[in-house]
Amino acid sequence: MDPVNIAAVTPKKNRLARAFTKVLHIRALTGITPAGDQHAKEHVQKPKIHDQVNHNSVKTDRCNSFDEDEKLRRKEVIEAFLAKLFSSISSIKAAYAEMQSAQSPYDSESIQSADEIVVSELKILSELKQCYFKKQIDDSSPRTTQLMAEIKEEKSLTKTLQIMAKNLDSEHKLKQSELTFVKEKLEEAKSENKLLEKRLNVSGPLSPLDNLHFSVISPNHFILVLRQTVKAIRNFVRLMISEMEAAGWDLDAAANSIQPGVVYSRDMHKCFAFESFVFQELFDGFNYPYFSISHESVSEKKRQRQFFDRFTAMKSQKMKEYLAWKPKSTFAKFCRTKYLRLVHPKMEASLFGNLSQRNLLTSGDFPETEFFSLFSEMAKKVWLLHCLAFSLEPEASIFQVNKNCRFSDVYMECLNQEAFLSPTGIVDADPRVAFTVIPGFKIGKTIIQSQVYLT
Repeated sequence: MDPVNIAAVTPKKNRLARAFTKVLHIRALTGITPAGDQHAKEHVQKPKIHDQVNHNSVKTDRCNSFDEDEKLRRKEVIEAFLAKLFSSISSIKAAYAEMQSAQSPYDSESIQSADEIVVSELKILSELKQCYFKKQIDDSSPRTTQLMAEIKEEKSLTKTLQIMAKNLDSEHKLKQSELTFVKEKLEEAKSENKLLEKRLNVSGPLSPLDNLHFSVISPNHFILVLRQTVKAIRNFVRLMISEMEAAGWDLDAAANSIQPGVVYSRDMHKCFAFESFVFQELFDGFNYPYFSISHESVSEKKRQRQFFDRFTAMKSQKMKEYLAWKPKSTFAKFCRTKYLRLVHPKMEASLFGNLSQRNLLTSGDFPETEFFSLFSEMAKKVWLLHCLAFSLEPEASIFQVNKNCRFSDVYMECLNQEAFLSPTGIVDADPRVAFTVIPGFKIGKTIIQSQVYLT
């Protein structure tokens, strides 16, 4: 090879190599790589992308952790708020129970204390309501608040249960006393049954009213009780007349004041005037339930059974014991009302020299005199007749014949047969009623005659 050519080529190659090296160096500084170096570029950039992803992941984890803590705290605050709400309600309930318990026996201090608690808790509830509506539910230590509220609620619940236990204990004692009383009445009933058995063995069969059942009552039972009632009233009238005679009363004037202008066939018939007065006063209001002195509400369907039950419970009672046992009963009120209407204050003062019996009755007590004892037995018979009248189907109704009405065999029974004869001995076909002594009754188609005195 020619040496000159070699010398000429070598410097040219050296210059090309330096120029290529320089270009590569510039591209490396500016980030431009040849196509063949694309893989090298990607290898350089990948670590930077990975670092960015790691940074964002750390940031997201921190945000999620903060949200979870905030939700947990919010939940604790709400639970504390609800705990305070329910504890206040429990406190009000306990205070109300205490207030009710303090009514009987009356305890003013306990009532005032319970009232203050109610007012205080209502204020707390009002504050909680305002916080809820204004969305100001916040608490620096919700767990502590919740625990304190739960403790408060448990105390209120314990207090309520203690009051309930106290009330139940009082009711238990009351039931025990009632049980003792019922046991005593049972022993009395057993004793009375033994006496009745002895009387039965001596006197024979029982009365038709004994062991009477609601399903078999009839007008015949009513007639039987009516006869007993008439007998009791006539016994009382005899006692009243004897007391009037002992006190120096003018019986003719008294009879004339009750039934003016009546001419009696015999002097002994004047007692009918006194009987008519007693019957009229005692049977006034007979057609109304409980003589209108009581307004007990009961359905029409149950009323008959209720009256029969009262008839059954009353017929074997002794009046002195019954009135002492139930001084505020409807029958006791009936006794007071009828006595005060039947026995005028002037009459009582004249017969007994004072008004002690009337004063006892108006004060709520009952006299223990023979006069009132006979009166109460008479009132009992009238009351039993009244109860039996409303036990029947249809109910028994009372009627009374007016003065100067014509005599009727259907509705009337004459107490003085002499009225049918004129002074000349001729039969009078048209006698008139002077007054009704014993009223009559009507039960469906059954007529129980009234007893009248004719003129």
